[in-house]
Amino acid sequence: MNDKDSNKETFEEFKKSFSYGSRNDLNFKFLAGLSDEEAARFLQELLWRLGHALNDGQWQRITDHVVDGQIQGYSSPPRYTYDHGPFVKPSKSLSEAKLTLVTSSGHFVEGDDPRPFGTENMSQEEAVRRINDFLKTEPTLSAIPKDTRAPELRVRHGGYDVRGPLADPNVAFPLERLRELELEGSFGELAEQSYSFVGACAQTRLLKHSGPQWVEMLKQRAVDIALLVPV
Repeated sequence: MNDKDSNKETFEEFKKSFSYGSRNDLNFKFLAGLSDEEAARFLQELLWRLGHALNDGQWQRITDHVVDGQIQGYSSPPRYTYDHGPFVKPSKSLSEAKLTLVTSSGHFVEGDDPRPFGTENMSQEEAVRRINDFLKTEPTLSAIPKDTRAPELRVRHGGYDVRGPLADPNVAFPLERLRELELEGSFGELAEQSYSFVGACAQTRLLKHSGPQWVEMLKQRAVDIALLVPV
């Protein structure tokens, strides 16, 4: 093998380059979870659908294909498994319950930056670069008042592509939808504050320290139901 051959990129390296690599794109990091054959089929089909969309303008087929690829790429057994789930039967009927929103999406209110690692105004790009630091760190919970409007929300998270929630925060932090449901009488009351944190964090510390503290805080604030939205 000559030097030129040794510098060639393998298809395996190409796939992995989208997951915190040289071609980093968190929308497509699932490629690393596909076999070479599966990834090749995905890319071939993607180009095929792109060619058709250029002719007929039907772009939804491309979105559907990417979503199907993400489902396939993330279908492997989870790294963490638990013998119980987060659901507990509420002590009150939904019509009487005070509800809050808790997400792992990394949202916070403008002017109340959690300042990860003491960094002021950390960019999304830096958060992605420091994903391993986040995974070793206990999460910080950001409180978000119920009357916060979409333009006041900010989001930072090194574990997923935040372009979706930047365009519409409700895809990951559905506070507006909950305000609408409250007005419709779908539940008793929306709590004065909802909450968000970066889910890419030290899981043991979240389970044994942060999580129990947050539960006690919600109980003290007379919250009956926490709607959990993971990303």
